[in-house]
Amino acid sequence: MESECVVLRGIFKLEKKSHDVLLTRTRLSWTLIKPESPTGEMCVSQQGMLLLQDVITVKVKRRRTVGQQLGGPVLGVALFYCKRRGRRLEEDTLHLHNASAEHTHTWYNTLRELLTGCSGRPRYLKVFINPSSHKKEAVHIYREHVAPLFKMADICTDITVTERKGHALSVMKEAKLDEFDGLVCVGGDGSVAELCHALVLRAQLDADSPEKPVKPVLPLGIIPAGSTDVVPCSVHGVRDPVTAALHIVLGHVQQVDMCSFSSLGQLVRFGFSGMFGFGGRTLARAEKKRWMPSSSRREYALVKTLARLRPEDCQLSFLPAKTTDRNMFEHRDQDQDQELKSEGEESWTINQGLYLSISIMSIPCLSPHVPKGLAPNTRLANGSAALIAVEDTSRSEFIKHLKRYNSSSGQFSFSFVETHTVSAMRICPRALFACSEEEESEEEGNVNPIPIIRSDGATFPWNIDGELVEIANEVLVRVHPRLITLYGEEVDEAESTISCSCI
Repeated sequence: MESECVVLRGIFKLEKKSHDVLLTRTRLSWTLIKPESPTGEMCVSQQGMLLLQDVITVKVKRRRTVGQQLGGPVLGVALFYCKRRGRRLEEDTLHLHNASAEHTHTWYNTLRELLTGCSGRPRYLKVFINPSSHKKEAVHIYREHVAPLFKMADICTDITVTERKGHALSVMKEAKLDEFDGLVCVGGDGSVAELCHALVLRAQLDADSPEKPVKPVLPLGIIPAGSTDVVPCSVHGVRDPVTAALHIVLGHVQQVDMCSFSSLGQLVRFGFSGMFGFGGRTLARAEKKRWMPSSSRREYALVKTLARLRPEDCQLSFLPAKTTDRNMFEHRDQDQDQELKSEGEESWTINQGLYLSISIMSIPCLSPHVPKGLAPNTRLANGSAALIAVEDTSRSEFIKHLKRYNSSSGQFSFSFVETHTVSAMRICPRALFACSEEEESEEEGNVNPIPIIRSDGATFPWNIDGELVEIANEVLVRVHPRLITLYGEEVDEAESTISCSCI
C-alpha cells in the first residue's frame, strides 16, 4: 500500500464516524479519525480496505422524497462490491457519506474511470436461457438473481430463450459473435453441453479448420438451473446463480480442458466427460422416464440398472499423459499439430476384458451429489483426463464402490477399479450384445436378461456431459488442453446439499 501512488484522499463518514479515506489505482482504504488522547497514549486506529477488482459499480447517493426519480441533495457515494462467504460470492455495499456535491462527484468520476480500466469485464453478453431445464425455473432464476446484477454493472444483453433441443446450436452457427464480450448459458447440464459444443464448432468454422479444434475467443458463463450442474459446480464450487453471475460481472475466467469424442474418423461432439457401460445405460433408462421428477427419475434408473447389472466385453486402449504439470500445457493450444504427431509416435496401452463402467473426465465433475467430484484427482486445466475403468465384479462390491463417491474417499481402492491419467482413450466393444425388447420390460422379477446379438444399426449408449449419445462403433476420446474459457475459478470441492438414499 505504501508503494502505491495515492490518487485521491478525503474525509468521509462510514457508519456515522469520520474516516480518512485513501484511493489508489487498485484499492480503497480507510482509517478511523480519532482525537488525540489527553494523556498522550497511543490510540489503535480502526482500518479497512477494499480491492477495486472486487467492486461491481459505484453510484452517487442522494436524498429523495417518495416518488422522486431524479435529483435530490447529494449524500455521498455507494460502492457495490463482491464479498466471499466460503465458496459463495455475495453482493454488498460500502457507503461513503459526504454532503459536498463537488467532493462526491470528483470521487465518483475517478472511481468510474478506474473501474472502466479493469480488464476482462464484459459489457455486452449473448444470453441463452433454457426454460425447460429441471423445474422450469431458468427464466425466473435469470430475472430474479442475474438480470439485476447485470443491470447494476451496466452490462447489456441479447437474450435467446431456446425452444427446442439444438436451438442454441443453430443460433450459434449464424450469430454475429464479434459484437459480444462473452456468452451466458442459463440451464442444466444438457444446455451447457450443447452450448460448449456449439462454441468450439463455431470457432472451427470461423477459422476454416474442420479437422483441428480451435480455441474460441469468447468466454462462456454458466448460470446453474439444472438438477446436477456438474460444470458450474466444477468452476464455482457451489450451485448458486448469484455466485455464477458475479464471476461473470467481475470477469473471473478459467481456462478449461475439453475432450473430443469421435467415431470412425467423424466428430461426435466436444465435451468434458464421457461414461460408457453403467453410466450410459443408467442415463438411457432415465431418458425413457422424462415424465418423472428429475430426482425420482435418477434414482429409479440407478436402481433399475443395478438390478440388471452386466459388463461389456471391450478393448480399452489409452495413451498415458506425459505429465500433469499445467505449465507444460500453457502453449499447447497453439501447437495442436505437433501434439497429434507426438501422440501418434507413442505406444498405446491396450487392455481387453469385461468392464462394468468406463469413464473419462477432463474436469473433476463436482456436484452436490458428489462434492469431491467423480474425478477428484484431475483439474480444470492440467492438460489431461482421468480414466476410471471398473472391471467385472459382484453387484454388492460395485455398490460399495459407488457409495464411496458420496460418503468418503477410497472409491478407487478396490482391486477391480483401475485409474489412469491419459491424453487419449479408445473403446472398441467386442461383445455386441443387447437386451431384447421383452427383457427391457418393467415387469418385476425379470432381472436376468438373455443376451442376443446386436442387430445392424443398434448402438451403445454413452453419457456425454449428461446427454445421451448413441454410438454404434468404437469411440476415440482425445483431450485438448485449455480449449475453452469459462467464467469462474479453480475449486477443489463443491458444496454438498443433496444426498442420495437410493443405494
